[in-house]
Amino acid sequence: MEKVKIFDTTLRDGEQTPRVNLNKEDKIMIAKQLEKLGVDIIEAGFPASSVGDFEGVRAVAQVVEKPIVCALSRLVKEDIQRAAEALKYAKHPRIHVFLATSDIHLKHKLKMTRQQVIDRTRELVSYAKTFVDDIQFSAEDATRTDKDYLCQVYKVAISSGATTINVPDTVGFIQPMEYYEFISYIKKNTKGIENVTISAHCHDDLGLATANALSGVMAGVRQIECTINGFGERAGNTALEEAVMAIDTRSDMYGISTNINTRQIYKTSKLVTSLTGVEIAPTKSVIGENCFLHESGIHQDGIIKNRSTYEIMDSSKIGIPKNDGLVLGKHSGRHAFKVFLEHNGFHFEDEKINEAFAEFKKLTDTKKYVTVEDITSLLTNGEVEKENYSFVSYHSATLEDKVTQVSVLLQKDGQIIQQTAVGNGQVDASYKAINKIVNQPIEIINYEINAVSSQSDALGEARVRLKLGNREINTSGLDVDIIKASILAYIQGINKLGLEF
Repeated sequence: MEKVKIFDTTLRDGEQTPRVNLNKEDKIMIAKQLEKLGVDIIEAGFPASSVGDFEGVRAVAQVVEKPIVCALSRLVKEDIQRAAEALKYAKHPRIHVFLATSDIHLKHKLKMTRQQVIDRTRELVSYAKTFVDDIQFSAEDATRTDKDYLCQVYKVAISSGATTINVPDTVGFIQPMEYYEFISYIKKNTKGIENVTISAHCHDDLGLATANALSGVMAGVRQIECTINGFGERAGNTALEEAVMAIDTRSDMYGISTNINTRQIYKTSKLVTSLTGVEIAPTKSVIGENCFLHESGIHQDGIIKNRSTYEIMDSSKIGIPKNDGLVLGKHSGRHAFKVFLEHNGFHFEDEKINEAFAEFKKLTDTKKYVTVEDITSLLTNGEVEKENYSFVSYHSATLEDKVTQVSVLLQKDGQIIQQTAVGNGQVDASYKAINKIVNQPIEIINYEINAVSSQSDALGEARVRLKLGNREINTSGLDVDIIKASILAYIQGINKLGLEF
């Protein structure tokens, strides 16, 4: 069966989601999981945009083995040089250059003529080709560009060395049938198009990103650009899980397949949610909490008799955990724990299994019954490269004037450090005490607490967005004690920030 390539841009366009900021360690964790997921191309970032993005792309390029690692670049010499440098150690490098082509962009943004765009495309696609063989060219705002002119631009890009031609619906404007006809027109009227891959990059401003991408596939697109959970600029991008499962579930219609290991979808979604701090709606297609839940009596009756009455996908196919009758609690052994991990797609070396088992055992000291959601959250919770500070304990008290006082004990280099602070509640007081320890003016941009499962003794997951200077990071912490979970999230944050005071 013919394949369609999956180009994941979670680390680039997904990171443009408002209030999302991934550091190098976050990008490495997500990239490694994307490799397990089986994506063909990982767009790791925009190296010329910042030092942090450059370092992130370079780090991903060094750790990824199988997928192509792609770096975004404006059609500008300095950007191309920066992208090439970031990809220096990539086993399969790709430079992705872009330039707007619609008249509205040429007039109001670029102040360029159509001929100037063609000339620049010819010169700088050729220049990018001197660094790597694999060049992707994107015509920004393609779907609002005159089609005949767009075909001219693509023809020049292809003759100059582009191997992939991207057709972005940059502002989520086009409709599915229009996109089908648009791709068909380009395919018919662009010289050399048969020698390159046509790619779809669609935005969800009108809720049609996935529908448009799939319409493009029907017209001949053989690369879909998407993100985990559909994250991205404004309303987001084509959601990887939606496009992949649509192709998988309706292979009778599309007649193509992907290289995606669908059983890694749920785990990848959980990891990205944890590291970005962006929740997905319960009714989100494919991976939303409600996707495989049924409350209606009629639906429940049908599901009991045969799940296919109301479910078109098997939840296990996307990796939603099942325990197969194994009740994991304080008396469970390492073997049962390992079987659970393997059944749900977690394959670790013995050392990692031992670490996970130790965390599981700690959890059973406070919970009678450990749910599959608890364990999945433990395993996908973000880690940091260097742990400068670790949690020891905290103690809370209410003073006579009803002010909350919290003492926090942390360990650093084998030494116990204690500070006490008062605040508007336990979390506020805890964070003020930690700020005294690190002696830094850390700001809290966002704070939220969620239950991991529906059990009354569910793990609490604290998600915090912190700011120090110009840096903003997302952190998370897990515990049945929501105050401790909040403190753990804050400690993860100061470790991510690399504070050693």
